[in-house]
Amino acid sequence: MSEQENEKPVKQLTRKTQRLIDTSVKIATEPMCSGDRAFAHAILCNVGMPRSKVDGNEFIRQCGGAVLKITGGDLWDGMELVAQPIPYGPMPRLIMAYLNTYALRLSSPEVPVGDSASEFLRMLGKGTDGGKRGAFTTFRKQTQALAACHMVLGFTANGIAYTYNGQPVQEFQAFVNDKHDQPSLWPGVVRLSDEYYRTLKEHAVPLDMRALAELKGSSLALDIYYWLAQRLYRIEGRPIVLHWKALRDQFGQEYTGENAEKDFKTTFTAAFNQVLLAYPTAKAKRVTGGLLLAASPPPVAPRGQLV
Repeated sequence: MSEQENEKPVKQLTRKTQRLIDTSVKIATEPMCSGDRAFAHAILCNVGMPRSKVDGNEFIRQCGGAVLKITGGDLWDGMELVAQPIPYGPMPRLIMAYLNTYALRLSSPEVPVGDSASEFLRMLGKGTDGGKRGAFTTFRKQTQALAACHMVLGFTANGIAYTYNGQPVQEFQAFVNDKHDQPSLWPGVVRLSDEYYRTLKEHAVPLDMRALAELKGSSLALDIYYWLAQRLYRIEGRPIVLHWKALRDQFGQEYTGENAEKDFKTTFTAAFNQVLLAYPTAKAKRVTGGLLLAASPPPVAPRGQLV
């Protein structure tokens, strides 16, 4: 057999993977602009919102010393109160980052969503098309769900149990479109609650918008990125190992059945590999039994280093 016949075919990278690699190089080598900075609230970096649609009006996720409970709420559409679903999927995670960032950048809890939705979607590389499954439609529905929902978050720190009980959004102003039989709302202004805004200023976790734009299609990848962004830089001393059981308790409670552990590992590993490309300074890797995490620079440089 000739040498040429012995050669294995080279696998072609998918367009998505190639784009993620290109972004990884850009994040690692190009200075970050102030407009690339985004923020997550620290309390939602450990316990994530639902990743898929929730049946019913309540969602609870508990992980170690933290628990998140979300209850769906109602919005007035100009004619009646309309029950809203519990926010789920990548979009509410991105919307919250957008609301947090706008509020902190302008030092105001009031965010004019209607005036900046198109810009936000373009930053994420999403189209601004409507339609039943278009980005605008998803944005509108998930913004309404976030505006209406109620959250309870409990966590333990230094031997003290804390409970946050409230709504991240205090006031929601929307334009009523009554051209159809059923009125619909288009977000106008979102005002964050005073308590949420206060704690956001104290516990904001900086993120790279360029990374969010590449991870936008996966709730799990976004959750892993948020988690590493606030976890790695706080490690002191020797690296730590997190075992698969702990990782599944935090990220994979939805996986059940005979192959639950295997399915979770496969899905988690794929998302984790994407996150490492989006967070090139992260010192984290798979090892036998789980993940090895070491002290790492945060994904966003200090303010003085931005251009």
